[in-house]
Amino acid sequence: MKKIIVAISLVLVNFAYSQERKVAKANEEYNNYAYIDAIKIYEKVAEKGYSDPEMFKKIGNSYYFNAELEKAGRWYAKLFEITSDVEPEYFYRYSQCLKNLEDYALANEYLDKFSKASSDSRGLRYTQNKEYLGGIQKTSQRYKIEDAGINTEYSDYGGSFYEDKFVFTTARDTGGVAKVVHKWTNQAFSKLYTATLTSEGFLVDPELFSKNLTSKFNESTAVFTKDGNTVYFTRNNYLKGKKGTNSEDIVLLKLYKATKVDGDWKNIEELPFNSNEYNTAHPALSPDDKTLYFASDMPGTIGLSDIFKVTINPDGSFGTPVNLGDQVNTEGRETFPFVSDSNEFYFASDGHLGLGGLDIFAFKINDDNSFTNILNVGSPVNSPFDDFCYSINNETRAGFFSSNRDGGKGYDDIYKFKEEIPLVFNAKQSIEGLVIEDETQKVIPNASVILFDENMNQIGTTFTDENGNYHFDNLNSETKYYIRVQSSDYEVKELGIITDKGNGKTYVKIPFTKKVQKVKVGSDLAKAFKIEIIYFDLDKSNIRPDAAVDLAKIVEVLKENPTMKIEVRSHTDSRQTEEYNLKLSERRSKSTMKWMVKNGISPDRITAKGFGESQLVNGCKDGVDCTEEQHQANRRSEFVITAL
Repeated sequence: MKKIIVAISLVLVNFAYSQERKVAKANEEYNNYAYIDAIKIYEKVAEKGYSDPEMFKKIGNSYYFNAELEKAGRWYAKLFEITSDVEPEYFYRYSQCLKNLEDYALANEYLDKFSKASSDSRGLRYTQNKEYLGGIQKTSQRYKIEDAGINTEYSDYGGSFYEDKFVFTTARDTGGVAKVVHKWTNQAFSKLYTATLTSEGFLVDPELFSKNLTSKFNESTAVFTKDGNTVYFTRNNYLKGKKGTNSEDIVLLKLYKATKVDGDWKNIEELPFNSNEYNTAHPALSPDDKTLYFASDMPGTIGLSDIFKVTINPDGSFGTPVNLGDQVNTEGRETFPFVSDSNEFYFASDGHLGLGGLDIFAFKINDDNSFTNILNVGSPVNSPFDDFCYSINNETRAGFFSSNRDGGKGYDDIYKFKEEIPLVFNAKQSIEGLVIEDETQKVIPNASVILFDENMNQIGTTFTDENGNYHFDNLNSETKYYIRVQSSDYEVKELGIITDKGNGKTYVKIPFTKKVQKVKVGSDLAKAFKIEIIYFDLDKSNIRPDAAVDLAKIVEVLKENPTMKIEVRSHTDSRQTEEYNLKLSERRSKSTMKWMVKNGISPDRITAKGFGESQLVNGCKDGVDCTEEQHQANRRSEFVITAL
């Protein structure tokens, strides 16, 4: 914590000491996950003018972890006002807060900062798909959504279909004499409730699901086997009247199992892969009841929480949990899995590219247990707020999801939906295109074209036909691939692409550069090496570092060809007077020559000349309205061969 140095009066000393004591108290509350209490103390201190980056982080985090992103964003903004020296994660969190305000332009600026400051996969996903909002738009407007009918002012979310009912989680008061309050959110601890499904798909008549499954701590997110006789559910670390804590004396979440005996739930037991030291929560079952999926932060987790799977053996024992891998899991939160009867896998994530907060994503599990590409289910199910706990009836395509979006009744609310247009999971793409010589644009036959996946594993090879065409079939949509083109007379060319969405083809024209460039007196080496501009700062003639990279190429050509001589020709655009531009171009051509001499080229092999605005390559002369791009075409340098 940043100390306050005061030497003015005893009053100020006492003020600083008082504020630091309050911050220390807030830190204690914060570290105990009592975020609501921490917020109150931190904000009172901040309102009195106490400013500290660590405090602003913690206020922001306190709201962020409670999904109050607009408030979190205000404090992250204050953090960035006083320092930019922060962990990259804060760029990401602030971008999520900005998405909550639908300020996607600024959110993407902070995603840019995040991707440059970190090797995190979330940043890589963004740099590979900066047009992600357009992709989400394509999967949007497929649903009709409505309030489910049983929401309260408290948190209501989940849940699972069970017989002709729906079992969900709620923090509504159960009517006890002393309402137990959870320190994290200052809401009542959650219980499992059940509601009846009407023919219109609404929920009615909510009531406590089972007294036997109700403890004095949290119960949530239940899932049932197909025969209805086994339930898996989430509860705080509490069994048979005993509370369990981790090494920091914190009660975490565990998965439990119960079976139905004589119409009631009994034989409650915790699952064997639970631990006092990490969370396991939010179970989901495969259609055959042989695989249990869940969220956890156990060892081997990539992010804040990952989705795992574990085999349920015929004798009821369990295998070893397996992380679903980095195709699904990110450094953020992946949680609340659900698997439909047709093996459609839905989950909530704030690590994949979305509209803000937790978004709901989906993929399909293939027969060989591989996954299709992951799709954002789009709006109106997803929003700039937290959207999660998606469940769907495979036959009716109706279901429920939860959200803390504006316009609801409580902290979280349950919404019913009808999917009117299905997602296309097994979309296949072909990659096809043309290989051409970049200078002449002529097609190149018999060039080797090799295809790699995003991990640079070779997955296909072919050769261009007599017309320079190539193609690869049966590829995934919206997937990263690399193409490498090789031919004896040309430089190796490699580029990364992302296939288009849906079924179809992705067309890629590949320009090929000759290894050996044929030049003659009068040839411009700048064109041979695609040097468009040697950049100078405004009204300056010194060589900048970025320009030096291109000049080094020309120097190496001259060293390899000791009889070659060149003339450096510098040009300007038409802005400013002719006399000014002529002098400026002469200074820049001479500065370029001087740099090359300094780097080993004899001065008798180089001449320098400035042409000002006398040789414009387009019509952008005085009095003509041109774009910046058109003016830039005239601000060029040439390296013309005068002798070989």
